[in-house]
Amino acid sequence: MEMLKHVIAYAHELMEQVIHPGDTVIDATCGNGNDTLVLSRLVGDKGKVLAFDIQEQAIEMTSKHLTMHDVTNTTLILDSHQRVDHYITAEDEGKLAGAIFNLGYLPGSSKAITTNAESTITAIEKIRHSMKPGGRIVLVVYHGHAEGAIEKEGLLAHVKEYDQKQYAVLQYRFLNQKNNPPFIIAIEKKKKK
Repeated sequence: MEMLKHVIAYAHELMEQVIHPGDTVIDATCGNGNDTLVLSRLVGDKGKVLAFDIQEQAIEMTSKHLTMHDVTNTTLILDSHQRVDHYITAEDEGKLAGAIFNLGYLPGSSKAITTNAESTITAIEKIRHSMKPGGRIVLVVYHGHAEGAIEKEGLLAHVKEYDQKQYAVLQYRFLNQKNNPPFIIAIEKKKKK
């Protein structure tokens, strides 16, 4: 019998289900590069990963991580994910399979530098409009700090408004864990019938 998956493992599984070789995907918060590596393997040599972070330390760590694994299909971008539209090209249109976000702060760095509801919602809006039908945006929401709690509430209020005929929105969380465990919000763009 299969056990319930931890949020990161389930976030990766949700991405694996919709990403194919040759697709374009976005790691909106590359951090230490773990999600970036997973995405790069899913899209393969002919695919493309755009990996964002606002901290130079995260870009450097991700670069080292990808170099260790001989990854060459990823572009590291020192910029906010809210400016994602500046990096999605006409070539990417119709190939954008989705995006993953690990929200909060970079582990091991300043807790004063965090994602926030405004920039995250802006990024989601830009990505969902460029995403192909069947694509997914997966957000891992860490809300055990002040800004994270605000971001959580803003995101939940925002995604609840999506038209159910166009998007399926899932929340995956453990209810009996202590200390504000992270949870997933997954947004899937429905295929036209």
